[in-house]
Formats: sequence, structure tokens, C-alpha cells
Amino acid sequence: MRHAKSSWSDGSLSDHERPLNKRGETAAIAVGNALVARGYAPDTIWSSDATRTRQTAMRLIRAIPGAQTVHYNSDFYHASLETVLTICGKQVEPEGKLMLLGHNPGWAALHEYFTGQYHDYPTGACTVLARKYDSDGDWLDPASWRFIDLILPRELG
Repeated sequence: MRHAKSSWSDGSLSDHERPLNKRGETAAIAVGNALVARGYAPDTIWSSDATRTRQTAMRLIRAIPGAQTVHYNSDFYHASLETVLTICGKQVEPEGKLMLLGHNPGWAALHEYFTGQYHDYPTGACTVLARKYDSDGDWLDPASWRFIDLILPRELG
């Protein structure tokens, strides 16, 4: 998932410190509700440590019943596709449902890498993939995954 819409209203803040705007706060909760309703709610979130991704994660968690774990990683901040794959490749494939939460252009590239389809990937976009359990290959190989859904806040009403 790409972080929800952020605010540009305070010019004194660094990009890393920019918070969500009201639309982003609402969208993050709406995406969380959609994830729950569709049966895709994550158990674990690996997130950038930027303010807007932290706030997105917290709003997602409020919408998802039960306990979720969030791990913040400063290297996810504006990470490229290659950087995200390298970071994830150093980890064991997690149990349960995992969400990667970060920024464009890396997250649009992740969507294209795993689905084979280009998408503009606006703020709040969330790609849902399912592991092909008949695949014993590398968990980060696109052939190990099947595209399920693309949740876009603007389509949630």
C-alpha cells in the first residue's frame, strides 16, 4: 500500500515529517475497512518510518479488529523497487498476511513487478496478492504470487 494523501500546508516541515491531510485520514480508514470487509486485513505491516506512513498504519490498525504488528524501517522511505526487494530478501517470509507500506515511485514499481501491469498508483492505493502455495520458489519472485485486487480510495465512496 502507498501511504494515504499527505498535507503540504506546513512549509516548515521536511518531506519526512509531512502528516496526512483530512482526506488522507479518511482514506486510510476506508482502505482499512475495505481490507477487513474483503478478507485481506494484514497481520503484520512493514512500513516506512515517515510521519504520513506511520499515520496511515495507525488508521489502518484502528479499522482492523485484533492485534497487528507494525515494524517501521527507515530504509523504506522513498525506497526503489530494488531496495525494497533487498530489504525484504533479508527477512524470512512472514507467517500470515503482510502489508508493505511506503511511497512512490517504489510502490508503483512493486505493483508492476508483482502484477506485470503498470498503474499510476495514487495515494492510498493497495495491491492485494495471494501466495501460490504450490510454488516452492523464492517468496519475492513474482511467479510465487497471484494478483487478487487493487483497492483505490476514490472507488470506496
